[in-house]
Amino acid sequence: MNPTTFNLLAVSVFAFMLLSLVGPLLNISPGAVAIALTGCAGALALDRFSLKGKGGNLVIDLLSSQSSEYRQRILHHEAGHFLVAHLLEMPIQSYTLSAWEGIKAGLPGLGGVVVEPLTEKSEKAEQSEKAESAVAAAFSRQQIDRYCTVWMAGVAAETQTYGSAQGGEDDQRQLKQLWAQAQDAKVATAAENADMQLRWALLQAQSLLAKQHRAYEALVVAMAARSPISFCIQQIDQHRVIDD
Repeated sequence: MNPTTFNLLAVSVFAFMLLSLVGPLLNISPGAVAIALTGCAGALALDRFSLKGKGGNLVIDLLSSQSSEYRQRILHHEAGHFLVAHLLEMPIQSYTLSAWEGIKAGLPGLGGVVVEPLTEKSEKAEQSEKAESAVAAAFSRQQIDRYCTVWMAGVAAETQTYGSAQGGEDDQRQLKQLWAQAQDAKVATAAENADMQLRWALLQAQSLLAKQHRAYEALVVAMAARSPISFCIQQIDQHRVIDD
């Protein structure tokens, strides 16, 4: 279950249990409480299975919108994704910094950075007659490693800025799903697991962010102003450290 939806469900159940206890004192019938609870559970189930948690994310986003730290955390989290994606030469298609922006862009989370889909390059590899060769396998593994590093860059950036990360559940879930597919396709060995890849990707993201700290700070300023992708990339390139 989406963590946001689960939290909303837990809070709702607690609220209705409390209401059922104090309801008689307020002349609220148990039947009314039961109907309200059923309606709330139905709405949460609809959000979980039909909307993929987007409604829950939107509610959380609206309730937390007055917190400047909350907004800053999302900004720094997504800037981490953006920076590492660009450094790893993965084309960025769009970015959002709120649940409403994400819903309009078709994204499930509280914000997001959309990069070139992995399937486009995977299909090119599969079309080759030598798709099972070592070269093709290495290319696929390289792409997987890059995506995993980008997914963990949000957690790395948030931790670097605040000492801990509150987001990243969706990122970790995507990484583990991709890693399972990689093992099915024999790109990853049976001895490797998703947790190992997660830790490796997190370390890679932390290293890139530490080295390119000035570029990251410049990107945060640009994204806070909702600057176009081209300008954000320009800021990264102007402030990044170039290897000799």
